[in-house]
Amino acid sequence: MWFAGPARRGPEGGRPGALRLGFHLEPGMRVGLFGGSFNPAHEGHAHVAETARRRLKLDKVIWLVSPQNPLKPASETADLAERMEGARRFARGPGMIVSDAETRLGAQYTIDTVRALKARFPKVRFVWIMGADSLATFHRWRGWTQIMREIPVAVVSRPWISLKSRFSPAALRFRRFRKSAIEATGLPKARPPAWAYLRGRFNFQSSTALRARRKRARTR
Repeated sequence: MWFAGPARRGPEGGRPGALRLGFHLEPGMRVGLFGGSFNPAHEGHAHVAETARRRLKLDKVIWLVSPQNPLKPASETADLAERMEGARRFARGPGMIVSDAETRLGAQYTIDTVRALKARFPKVRFVWIMGADSLATFHRWRGWTQIMREIPVAVVSRPWISLKSRFSPAALRFRRFRKSAIEATGLPKARPPAWAYLRGRFNFQSSTALRARRKRARTR
């Protein structure tokens, strides 16, 4: 099995555009970072974001729309503006923010984004949010062990993949740092590595299925 290597540390400031991220965070806020291609966004994403917001008592959840996932072909990824607009349709409710901060920062990898935002907002309590499907392949992310040591991680259950994700390389390697469901509320204040698995009702929508459905519709 192939494992991604560590990421080299880049400039914390990123590109000049990083001076204007499009959102403001106050010291002491509990903020979830929800990254992804959102290609396209759907109710399953909204379910993950809202579950994390409610269970972790977050002030904000920032949907970080990636300019291009390094693990996915660019030919299958819609334009950033289109994916941003789609994310806005589902990022409903209090505290939800859709952002192109990764493009502004010039961040290619999640570890770069996390380090840049922590440097910009040193007194904000960040948590990385992902669905269980992402945890199952987390060991393929560049610098994945570094991410776990930089920021607490909240994993929200997703259908079909939940059991596999809990026995994934990342879950096994960091199993002694897993917080219980009762402890999950304190995750934003936890010293990393720290992560929690948030169980709840399943939402069965997926970007892969939606793209396949659209492709079939175009070929008819």
